[in-house]
Amino acid sequence: MAGNAQILYEVKAQRGSTLRCKGWRQETILRMLENNMENAEHPEKLIIYGGNGKCARNWESYHAIVKSLKELEDDETLVVQSGMPVAVFKTHKYAPVVVMATTNFMRPSWETFYDLEAKNLTIFAQYTAAPWEYIGTQGVIEGTFETLAAVGIKHYGGHMENRILLTAGAGGMGGNQTWAMKMHGGVAIVVDADREILQRRIEKNYLDEIVPSMDEAIRLAKKHAAEGKPHSFGVVGNAADCFEEAYEKGFMPDVITEMCPCHDPISYIPSGYTPEEARELRQKDLDAYMEKARTTMKRQLKAMLAYLDKGVPVFEYGTSIRKECRDAGFPEAEAMRLPAFVADYIRPLFCEGRGPFRWTCISGDPADLKRTDQLAMELFGDDPIVGRWIPLASKHLPIEALPARICYMGFGQRKKFALAVNELIRKGEIVGPVAFSRDNLDSGSIVNPTFESERMPDGGDLISDWPMLNGLLNACGMCDLIAIQANYSMGEAVHTGVTQIADGTDDAKIRLEVAMTVDSGIGVIRHAQAGYESAKDVANGKGKLTKEGIKVPLWWEPADKVTFGPDGSDRL
Repeated sequence: MAGNAQILYEVKAQRGSTLRCKGWRQETILRMLENNMENAEHPEKLIIYGGNGKCARNWESYHAIVKSLKELEDDETLVVQSGMPVAVFKTHKYAPVVVMATTNFMRPSWETFYDLEAKNLTIFAQYTAAPWEYIGTQGVIEGTFETLAAVGIKHYGGHMENRILLTAGAGGMGGNQTWAMKMHGGVAIVVDADREILQRRIEKNYLDEIVPSMDEAIRLAKKHAAEGKPHSFGVVGNAADCFEEAYEKGFMPDVITEMCPCHDPISYIPSGYTPEEARELRQKDLDAYMEKARTTMKRQLKAMLAYLDKGVPVFEYGTSIRKECRDAGFPEAEAMRLPAFVADYIRPLFCEGRGPFRWTCISGDPADLKRTDQLAMELFGDDPIVGRWIPLASKHLPIEALPARICYMGFGQRKKFALAVNELIRKGEIVGPVAFSRDNLDSGSIVNPTFESERMPDGGDLISDWPMLNGLLNACGMCDLIAIQANYSMGEAVHTGVTQIADGTDDAKIRLEVAMTVDSGIGVIRHAQAGYESAKDVANGKGKLTKEGIKVPLWWEPADKVTFGPDGSDRL
């Protein structure tokens, strides 16, 4: 029995050229699902990352999805509702392989979600877990790297060498933070309440060592920074406790953030509890658990604000700690004083259609990844972001499950790169298909007023039309998988996931031509409409990355310049 369960849980993505499905599009989507599971934090629970982000409703649903993909014809589409396959429709060969919607429900609240989840009606999507696009810790690492680069530009003359990052949360995507800081030539201290998580980071080469105390971490971090030796230290402890301790002892790091699961209080371990004790309390008294988690969270936020008042660059890194603390009674104005990484550091990249674009080599052959890295440098080696990132990633980042890469390519670059990859597959220089996806935290695929769409110049923080338009356009682009999701900070985030496959065929070329234009293109338009001049330049074909442009009415002109009437001069 235990042996059978172990086999059941150890899902690995198939490698090589053997097809189990009726075409490479279906096979690729199946391998992306398996790749999720190979990178999963808790595969026995189908939880991929983030404490509760699942790839399927239950094991029955998982096996039904696998069976459906294996039997799916080229002119059929599988429909998945919150992790459960519900239908296969006859469509056409240019239709998506899979369409899905996850964690979308009315009157959103955590209480409503947990009730629906208990009734086996929904799952928590996270970002890339439900749509089978998670590529491991690397999936967010460049976002952290570019955010830290922006911190360096804003506060430290453009450099982060020999600086010290204090952070917390090494589970799921949080494990990326140490490598991102080391790639800048800096030192990182990461706090996590679960020793097993820190140990897993050491085993995967994302953490150098675990030290017994904050005192030791601070001493060694200062020593390594002074000697110019990039290094990362893990400390077993609660984020609130350790941040308070560091502050009380007068330790002033150069930058502070955290990637604890604040967005999901049920996954946030309260102060004074081990992971095992937390699980027991959660099962015994969920209301008491939530109260203790939020009380600890408020202490953590208070400590971060204290550091901010001392002049240390501190920011929320998309964990929704400000919102959760606000909802738990922390004064809203005080909570929202904490800067957010998108509004304060990353948004200029979004204006160029840049974001966490990534690709996965379905063959499993590291040589395919190496060739795509070479191609990226051949095409965009003179781009300051691509040209800096690809050599660093190639040198430092380990392969997790199927070989994959993330790179902040922008509007125009993505299409040029994807079409070139498709041609290399056709020529046989890349031996297997390549699946292109991106994090849902992309230029035009999400609205979240306490995160990605915070402080938009036009006041459109709450407008959720944009991810809907993104999903519709990707359907027009014949994407192989399209997902529409609502999650993260419960009730305040709507976003889309998308996967597009290059397999060397003419049909793939047709799909890529459209999909790689509209997916990031709508993000350029969203930011242009908000008033960002750099986004307007991109839309008008005057951007730094491409002269392609986007055909748009001039809706960003001042209202007094817009005329109306039957004389042909309308701009409406």
